[in-house]
Amino acid sequence: MTQPITPCMWMDGTAEEAATFYVSIFEDSRIDSISRYAADSPFPPHFKAGTAMLVTFTLKGRPFAALNGGPQFPQTEAVSFVIPVEDQAELDRLWDALIADGGAESMCGWCKDRFGVSWQVVPHRLLEMQTQGAAEQNARMGNALMTMRKLDIAALEAAFAGEAA
Repeated sequence: MTQPITPCMWMDGTAEEAATFYVSIFEDSRIDSISRYAADSPFPPHFKAGTAMLVTFTLKGRPFAALNGGPQFPQTEAVSFVIPVEDQAELDRLWDALIADGGAESMCGWCKDRFGVSWQVVPHRLLEMQTQGAAEQNARMGNALMTMRKLDIAALEAAFAGEAA
């Protein structure tokens, strides 16, 4: 059996804290393993002995890894993780957890957590409307979406239907 492709997030000393945070907010999630830097580690950036080097974890059944590699490669919005959600309550819960304690809202359903990792919290309903709607419905919905930070499913549905907000 082949192994799945595993995204690895480069961190600067926060890999274990980040993985612990992520598994706390997503169902069906766990820390799988942690390897730690030794006192005589030949690997830069020479973190203190015992600091997590590589944390492997599972989020919603998908494998991830976080590597404490140092400050050379900070997180960027060029890579983000899409979180499909069923309803507004789930969207609100995850959004609020991700932006808490130093995270930040962005536009169109994107946010950044306190570790600098970018996420897109996207309702299944949005994807359904995008694939099933006529051009004018999708244009109205797209215009509404462009004004939002955290997505509002009811407002997107109203725009899609041509109803005044």
